[in-house]
This record gives sequence, structure tokens and C-alpha cells, in this order.
Amino acid sequence: MLSTQEALDAVLAAARPLDRHETVDTLAANARVLSADVVATLDVPPMDTSAMDGYAVRIADLRDGETVLPVSQRIPAGHSPEPLASGTAARIFTGAPVPAGADAVVMQEQCEARDDGAVVVRHTPVAGEFVNRQGADIRRDSVVLAAGTRLRAPALGLAASVGIARLQVARRVRVAVFFTGDELTMPGEPLRQGSIYNSNRFVLRSLLENLGCEMTDYGIVPDNLAATRAILRDAARGNDLIITSGGVSVGEEDHVKPAVEAEGRLNLWQIALKPGKPLAYGEVRRANGDGGADTAHFIGLPGNPVSSFVTFLLFVRPFILRLQGVTDVAPRRIAMRADFTQKKADRRNEFLRARVNDQGGLDAFPNQSSAVLTSTVWGDGLIDNPPGHRIEAGQTVAFLPFSDLLY
Repeated sequence: MLSTQEALDAVLAAARPLDRHETVDTLAANARVLSADVVATLDVPPMDTSAMDGYAVRIADLRDGETVLPVSQRIPAGHSPEPLASGTAARIFTGAPVPAGADAVVMQEQCEARDDGAVVVRHTPVAGEFVNRQGADIRRDSVVLAAGTRLRAPALGLAASVGIARLQVARRVRVAVFFTGDELTMPGEPLRQGSIYNSNRFVLRSLLENLGCEMTDYGIVPDNLAATRAILRDAARGNDLIITSGGVSVGEEDHVKPAVEAEGRLNLWQIALKPGKPLAYGEVRRANGDGGADTAHFIGLPGNPVSSFVTFLLFVRPFILRLQGVTDVAPRRIAMRADFTQKKADRRNEFLRARVNDQGGLDAFPNQSSAVLTSTVWGDGLIDNPPGHRIEAGQTVAFLPFSDLLY
């Protein structure tokens, strides 16, 4: 069996970025991946602005202690000021342009407005105090977002802040999914004897939606080789990636592995991983109209709910991100203290569901079975525990937070 890292390296080596792009409104670009740099069209802020509600002044007009100055103008945000007359102050508000001639802003708490229209200034500022200088955040013509950036709320706001109304992004990854097992039943249907509800369909669809994929859901496929091969052929025609859940083990009713081998090839199968040993990667032939053939990627996930969930996060998520053009797809690993003891080491690389406790350490879910989906809701992330390693309370472990992996 391959190690987790060997398998991941092999899978990612096959994930070449898609070569087609499109331009979309910035408002509609959430979860997309940039395929071209975003370059600032202006300085941010575009002029010197006030960081406080207060008074714009010339420092040369102030003396230590108190200075009384007439207020020559009022400057709300969005208004264009006149140059500041010598010997006067300007009432100014947060975000408003600082008038020419002013070299500082004194916050209103250090001033007192008088009934005669003057202001008493009780503070002598240093040059530039409470002034946001033009271009302090962003300089015109600088790259503010690099190609390969995954667009989320802060990045979209940043693009908008430099006036970008449309963005060039990688096209959405087209993914086909289906689920094998005659025992599977959809919620809302009667649960037959020996059946289970298909939770994996809901988990995988949600994860794919969060990654911005275009999805074709073939639902539950009967447990037979002919049906599985037919779905694979159909799915390969219009999709970049085919994902299955279940049927990749070695049982007599596990038809996905032989079906992929008949319709394409398996490049790797079985990983020294817990949960998720039966993970498979391969390719399914796709016939083209000109008589040639290329392939759709195939990733077969285990059928057990936690195994399917964990292997999606560890393998499918970075694979899809790489297809979209993201370069750094490695999950964030945080060194944290284990507040539990795992008495038995496993020969495989084990990923334990864990939760951050009030003391800043990690607790492990008591039942780490691959069928216990409760652990994924209870937990805050996964502990990456190397093969053959026992965890003692107080040890430092590598923690992969769900907050990074689920979106």
C-alpha cells in the first residue's frame, strides 16, 4: 500500500489545471479561482483621508496647551474640501478627504466646539497624526490578487475596492457523482429491512458545491457491473472528474473497481490510511467525435461515511483546487497539545476526529469508527497521526481544522 503522502503526490501530479477561462461579474465570483492577476487601477485610499472624527489643522498654527481656531469649513466623507486657510481648523469626519494645507487631524475628544463657531484644540499632534495617506493600503498598478487565488469574501471586497467589476476566472470543474449499494435509501423513503439512508450523497454534494463545481448527480446506481460501466461511460463524456462512493473494495458486490478497469484504468488503489484504505484513483476513457479518445479523472471513495468524508478532504479537495489553478493546496497544520492518550498505535496513517477544548488542547472523539458520522459534527478537525505512533497526553500533534477544509 502507498503511504498517504505518496498517494497524494501521485494524484496531484495528474491534476493539471483546466485550460479554459471565463470572465464573470465580481459580485458573482464567490468560490471561483482567479486565472489572471488583479491589478489595482488606483491608489487606496485614493487621497489622504481622516482616520477619525475631529478637526484638520496646520500644526504650525497650534501652541502647547490650548489653541482657539475658527472653523472655516465642514468636511463630511464624500465631499471635496477647499484648501485649509491659515489660522483655521476644518471640522472633518472619518473617511473624508484631508484638505490641502492640513498636516494632521486632532480627534474630537481632544477638542471642544464653542458656540461662536470656533474650536478649542487641546492637543498638539505630530505630522500625519490620524491621516490615512494616499496609497497607504494599495498602490496603483500593483498586483493585489494573484492568479490562482481562491475568491472568498475578503478577496472579492479587495477587488471591488480597486474598482474591478469583472474578474477572469477558471471555468468551473465539472464533476459527476454516483453512489453504489443496493442497501442505500434516500431520506423520505421507507427504510427497508437491511437498508441505510444515503448520507454520503448529502455530504459530498455539499462539499462539491462549496468548491464551486458544476455537478451531475447520477444518484444511487444498482450493484451490478453492467450498470456501473454504463454510468461511467456516460459520466466521462461531459465531466472532468468522476467521483464514486462505495464499491471500491474487494467484495463480490464491489463493482466499481472492475468497472473502471474495464472502461479505463486504475493508477492507484488502497492507501495505508485510516479511515479510507480503499481509496482509488484512475481514468475513464472518453470517446471524442473525431474518433480520438481522452480521459476523465476518476476518484473512488470508500462507502463508510467517515472514510468518504475524510478522503474527500485529504484527496478530492486538493485535486479539484489544483484543476482550478490553485498552487498551494496543502491544508494548514497547527501544532497543538493532545489532552488524551491513544494506547494503541496503528500501522496506517490515522486521522482522528478531535475537538478543541476550553484549555486550548485537543480531545479525541471516543469512537473513531469509520461509520460514526457523529464524530465529524462533534469535531473541529483532524489529527494527523503517523503510522505506528501512540499519542500520550501532553504531546504535540498536527491538527487540520475543518474551518479550512470544508470551504
